[in-house]
Amino acid sequence: MVVRSCLALNLLALLSVPCSAAEMDLASASTSPSTPPSTGESVLVLNRTMRSLTHTRDPIWSLRLETPGEPVQHFDAVSGRAHRQNADRHRSGTRAPLPAGRYSLGPVEALGPADPSELGPIWIGIEPEFPTGRGHLGIHLDPSANRNANSGTLGCVGLIRWEDMQALAGLVQRRNVRTLVVNE
Repeated sequence: MVVRSCLALNLLALLSVPCSAAEMDLASASTSPSTPPSTGESVLVLNRTMRSLTHTRDPIWSLRLETPGEPVQHFDAVSGRAHRQNADRHRSGTRAPLPAGRYSLGPVEALGPADPSELGPIWIGIEPEFPTGRGHLGIHLDPSANRNANSGTLGCVGLIRWEDMQALAGLVQRRNVRTLVVNE
């Protein structure tokens, strides 16, 4: 359950920065599930890399924010648990990475004291645009990344640095990002 409080709303206000006219002039496009839009729309793209966290061996995923006319923003993330990378990505409870495909992004939300601390302070919900048995998915901070047995996620996208989560949340709001593409 996402709890909103005055403190949570203040956090969102800190993340809000006025955007430029170019950032507000976003067009939408319809593309195949593994291809980002090619028009003026900002899109997040998630790809597995060959790198892994040194202590826990969780694979590092690259989360990129692509906006035409802007430099690509890169964020290191985890998805699923280290030993579950080959599990069924369409079945709930497998602790596997997100299934490949297109997702819609919800709003940036501040998490409150009643929410699990393992999700960090910010949540960006994501909804698959294809049939899957997975639900309750989002982008959040992974506070345990590379630290202990809780490193990795149950299937969400977990950024491994607090500063990256703050930066991503602000960019998602300013650029009105509404799409995540997960590649194989």
